[in-house]
Amino acid sequence: MRGPRQSVRVRAPGKINVFFEVGDVAPDGYHPVASVYQALSLYEEVTARPASDFTIAVTGDVDVSGVPLDASNLAVRAARLVAQHLEWEGGVHLDIHKGVPVAGGMGGGSADAAAALVAVNELLDGGLTPLELQELGAELGADVPFAVLGGTAIGTGRGDELAPALARGRFDWVLVTSEDGLSTPAVYGELDRLRALPDIAPSRGLPQADPAVLQALRSGDAAALAPAIRNDLQEAALSLRPALADVLARGIDAGALAGLVSGSGPTIAFLTPDAAASDRIVATLTGAGHTALAAHGPVPGARVLDT
Repeated sequence: MRGPRQSVRVRAPGKINVFFEVGDVAPDGYHPVASVYQALSLYEEVTARPASDFTIAVTGDVDVSGVPLDASNLAVRAARLVAQHLEWEGGVHLDIHKGVPVAGGMGGGSADAAAALVAVNELLDGGLTPLELQELGAELGADVPFAVLGGTAIGTGRGDELAPALARGRFDWVLVTSEDGLSTPAVYGELDRLRALPDIAPSRGLPQADPAVLQALRSGDAAALAPAIRNDLQEAALSLRPALADVLARGIDAGALAGLVSGSGPTIAFLTPDAAASDRIVATLTGAGHTALAAHGPVPGARVLDT
């Protein structure tokens, strides 16, 4: 390993869960899942520089007031992980510029971590492969390996066992964010509570990605994808945040093909026919007082922009 570079800047995307099926809680407290991820054109940028310690500064196009600036930050943990793996005895300073809404179920923190993994590996000339970086990312959280990979992928297990999925063409989305986040453990807990009720259908055993979703992605057909998208956490998220149901209805009325809560929420993702339709829906929802933005996918995972 040569000496460190002066700096490295990396961009990594946020994501949505086009499909998310959740199994029953396991003895270890986790739920097995089957997710179809798609990386979207909302990005985090991380610049890494050699330093005497591991430090972080955060700016953004979104509200970053809730982002931790200490050792608990996922990107700092990622930087430490790579440095330890490469036996680097110094530190790393990270400058993060956020473009993915915070605490919205879109994997912004995971994208930060993925970008930090790639940036520190490049900064220290570590030579770790993308697969090795994905394996390190899995130690940090289920969404981190996908943010390294990007594109469209199936995630199983805890969501971190990835298999790339073919998606032709471009899919356009409108994202509606909320000022207040939803706790992922609370949403899963509500799912378990709802499933324990006598009039709620039980889960379907081991989760699997719906073939109809994969076929629609392969064909690049948004109209075929619309009736197939699903999120098992949606009912729980709506139970905890009933106002989200109104947002879903407004988006459909405005011309979206379909809508769903992304991940554990509270961000809502609307699939639209094309970019022009996305712009019209954004205008309608913004006029109704919501925070809405357009994005498209799939896009690549964490990539070096400059060194």
